[in-house]
Amino acid sequence: MAMLVKPPSVFEFDTMERRLRRMLDGFGLGCAPTPLPAADVYDTGKEWVVELEVPGYEEKELTLEISDHTLTVTGSRTQVKDETDKSFRLHERLEYEFERAFALPAEIDSEHVTARFDKGVLEVHAPKLAIVEPRKIAISN
Repeated sequence: MAMLVKPPSVFEFDTMERRLRRMLDGFGLGCAPTPLPAADVYDTGKEWVVELEVPGYEEKELTLEISDHTLTVTGSRTQVKDETDKSFRLHERLEYEFERAFALPAEIDSEHVTARFDKGVLEVHAPKLAIVEPRKIAISN
């Protein structure tokens, strides 16, 4: 008897990557210099929404770009020089630069994507294209 197994989604790989990074950081074997901001991606029926937690960033330090149904969010802020010698035991805060990409479905209207930023959360709203209903065409002589 054959079993059908659902292949893991992109979001499941992202979760596994985050867990692996945290585990390796706990052993001092950090595999990535820049942690990625946490995100939620969901479908409301009328639109796709991407929510990204970017505490400490200001609106002017974030850029969004859509190309080939890929939403890319980049954050960059100036580093404040810290004169104290710090030896971190744990360092999970977002660094000064990050880039995060999200594959959006082909059904979105990329011309009408909007974004809001409030209290450290960036919300990107990508409306779905209107579905054209089939119509009957009369044949004339």
